[in-house]
Amino acid sequence: MKEIQPALFSLGKVFCNIFGHKLKVSKNITNHVHEYKCAKCGMEMTDTADGFLARLTPKFKETNAYLAKIHEKRKRLFLAKAS
Repeated sequence: MKEIQPALFSLGKVFCNIFGHKLKVSKNITNHVHEYKCAKCGMEMTDTADGFLARLTPKFKETNAYLAKIHEKRKRLFLAKAS
């Protein structure tokens, strides 16, 4: 079976290297942590603990999934107490 090789040259990547990324929120993890995706080249980024953006690595994906799980659980408990 033949593996599909990713394109080595992409106009979107060249555009982003020259003009910068056009990031859009792709997923809200909590009220303050978000995942972003570049509309041109598809690179994914996330907020870090110190407030900067970093590439979305598998470790960050795992951390964000755990954070989202905790956030949803706390939100449900808060709404249950409020009613």
